Amino acid sequence: MKTNLESTYLEALGKGDHHAFDVLFTQYHPKVNSFLRGFIKDEEAARDMAQDIFFKVWTNRETISKVDSFKNYLFRMAKNMIYDYYERCVIKEKYNNKLSEHTQNQYTDILEEEIFVNELSLLIDIAIEKMPPQRKRIFVKSRKEGLSNETIAQELNISKRTVENHITQALNDIRKSITTLILFFL
Repeated sequence: MKTNLESTYLEALGKGDHHAFDVLFTQYHPKVNSFLRGFIKDEEAARDMAQDIFFKVWTNRETISKVDSFKNYLFRMAKNMIYDYYERCVIKEKYNNKLSEHTQNQYTDILEEEIFVNELSLLIDIAIEKMPPQRKRIFVKSRKEGLSNETIAQELNISKRTVENHITQALNDIRKSITTLILFFL
């Protein structure tokens, strides 16, 4: 577009002339859009950015009517939008990486806890298997089957105090096994 003609349209644009805006839009929009697509490689994002640029042109028409080179002004706006676009992409990527890392850490923590619980459960089962038969039977009825001390005493035809003593001794056996293993691995 010739400089004199462009100046005339910019002056008219500054006064709110829709026709002047349409002429400038028709002349420069394809060039700005193409420029943006060359850097963004996302046609839809480039089209949206070009629309935003011309929206700003209309919004700031009084100021823009005083620029020396409308073309340079448009491409400076496009360049700034490209910088903003890539800055947002970098921020988004960092956020996604942090989120992914956080999720991975949570998953790892859950797996480690699950493994620890399974190993501890196995260790308790081994300690129970090593108990004398009567102690083992009483402990299983109390802790695994959930029976009360009184019910166990009645079933086995022994005193409630004997049941309590066997459970106390069973818990001590389990504690010793776990402590020994922990000391062994540390």
